Amino acid sequence: MKYTELATLLKNAAEQGTANAIKEEQPVPDQLTKADAYRLYGRSNVDRWLREGLISIGQSTDTSQIFFGRSELEAVAASSNRITYLPARDR
Repeated sequence: MKYTELATLLKNAAEQGTANAIKEEQPVPDQLTKADAYRLYGRSNVDRWLREGLISIGQSTDTSQIFFGRSELEAVAASSNRITYLPARDR
């Protein structure tokens, strides 16, 4: 096994372990409201991802609120050229 493959495996294992620990200690909702997505990833990014068809909108049946899948947002953010996303208030 090459060094880069091992490093990638360890990185992925650490990320998965962290995600599992956070989920056990503090359950994270599977869906985010549009306002939460804007706050976490930035309005311009979320709107651009929507225009480009990278994320899809889900809508609650009992309210008119718009939701996004957390895993879908995280995947698009991870594949984006930006390494980290700061909430708008922290920029």
